[in-house]
Amino acid sequence: MVIRRNLLRLLAVLFTFAMVAAACGSSDDDDSSSSSSGSSSATAEDHGDDDHDHEEEETGGGLSQDAVEKAVSGDDEAEEEVDEEAPSFDTSTMEGLEESWAYNREKLVAMISEKMDSGEWGVGSDNILRGPTGFEIDLNDCPSDWSDTGGLTADAIRIGHTTAQSGNLAAYGNIAYGWDSYNNYVNENGGIAGRDIELIVKDDGYVAAQTIEFIDELIESENVFMIVTLGSPNTLAVYDTINAECIPQPFVMTGHPAWGDPEIHPWTSGMIMSYSTEAVLWGTWIKQNLADQLPVKVAGLVMDNDFGLAYELGFEAYAEGNPDIVSEYLPVRHDPAAPTLTNEVTTIAAFAPDVFISMTAGNPCLLAIQEVEASGLLDTLSAAFTPSVCKGIAAYMAPAGMAADGWWIAGGGWIDSTDANYVDAPYIKFLNDTLAADGLDPTVSLYGTGFGDYGWSYNEVLRVAAELPGGLSRSNFILALRTFSGHHPKLQEGIEFGAWGASDGYFVEGSDFSQFDATDQAWEQVGDLVDANGLSPNCAWDKDNGGCR
Repeated sequence: MVIRRNLLRLLAVLFTFAMVAAACGSSDDDDSSSSSSGSSSATAEDHGDDDHDHEEEETGGGLSQDAVEKAVSGDDEAEEEVDEEAPSFDTSTMEGLEESWAYNREKLVAMISEKMDSGEWGVGSDNILRGPTGFEIDLNDCPSDWSDTGGLTADAIRIGHTTAQSGNLAAYGNIAYGWDSYNNYVNENGGIAGRDIELIVKDDGYVAAQTIEFIDELIESENVFMIVTLGSPNTLAVYDTINAECIPQPFVMTGHPAWGDPEIHPWTSGMIMSYSTEAVLWGTWIKQNLADQLPVKVAGLVMDNDFGLAYELGFEAYAEGNPDIVSEYLPVRHDPAAPTLTNEVTTIAAFAPDVFISMTAGNPCLLAIQEVEASGLLDTLSAAFTPSVCKGIAAYMAPAGMAADGWWIAGGGWIDSTDANYVDAPYIKFLNDTLAADGLDPTVSLYGTGFGDYGWSYNEVLRVAAELPGGLSRSNFILALRTFSGHHPKLQEGIEFGAWGASDGYFVEGSDFSQFDATDQAWEQVGDLVDANGLSPNCAWDKDNGGCR
């Protein structure tokens, strides 16, 4: 059976996207899938060789008016075939889940290998790596001492990781511990094609200057296969260097739109929902839920760095294009290292907004919730949002007590491993049991983020790359990465996971709208999920002017 790809993806949320189309102007469940039974999700093979070209938009990196209108109207004629031959897996068990992942990898390997054998993809005689929809990397531009198997030893895959395990955003450093727990699980079960994963962690304290030093160290003396960075300002400071060195930088731990740039920065990719998309979703929620109050005043508490700027610019573009939705928008910036946000929230309270949006990260997310309550602002707001990067219950919501009750989030579809709604789902239970067996507290949800969100993702792509002609190499890893798709067990059912060559640089382009229940310590999804897979224009980030070009 052949069905329209975009209509299939958007049928459940047609009304939501119609609202976005009307609002954007000229700017820019009950249980997880891992506890349900059924056939495996579609693989990257279902992309076929169709070219999902995006028209260049001034506000690229997030949902665009043009893309939404095409999806709703069905103007995009691309089609996909449903894999009717896929076996049925009992995904209510870990055994069934693992069988479904193996099947997905097998389909991906077969599809990519066929293209490589025909000479369409892979490294050609001209030393250019090619993939779908015009994806190319000229390996002739790599350093003279570059090796396609750099960072691989006879028994190890060496991965470098810079993160914040000290400072105001130190909680995010727990992601590394959780990820390494997943690596331990993989290594204890045979590794990747006989190699163990070796994670080399550097604590940069969320200081970009320190990140630069560590990246130089990882490249020059640590012999790493790939590098993973955390933080928008940190990654922006080093991704030119990493790309020039031809080292994979996959699944960057930040949602900055700049990572959706497979042409200029082909070695770099993100994983979580773009902050530009999140900004449009905030506006969508306001239009849908505060219709009798429109237009409304919105205040944003913005971390004063490249990370916060991405949020600020995204919502500013939405507000300017939709004066019938947002009458006034006040961004108030704060020092990332500020020990208190009292002055900033006092300024916001004086503005008397209808909607408060926290556009920050780490401990400031918790401080924002506490300060909004202490100021009395919570009593007058129609809605308060915390950002998707602060969905972690244990780190950011639980410490705020009842002050966190009722806060909203466009959460990017990710499941918190401590969420009471999901703790009995097979993958989440496996995740928490494995963390505990590894000596990590499963009530720390950022351990679960490292284990379940990132650990699974790196492992699956590495496994696909290792089975391609020629075996595991940097070029095969990038080819596997840029063609990977499949249901992610830590994403809510209905949110697709995957990218596609040069035309689709974003792996997650959908979200839930959820409200926090402080009594049950759970995010409660409200309304339909939004999934815009393949609809976000890529983003060549202009660091000087702050925006996509």
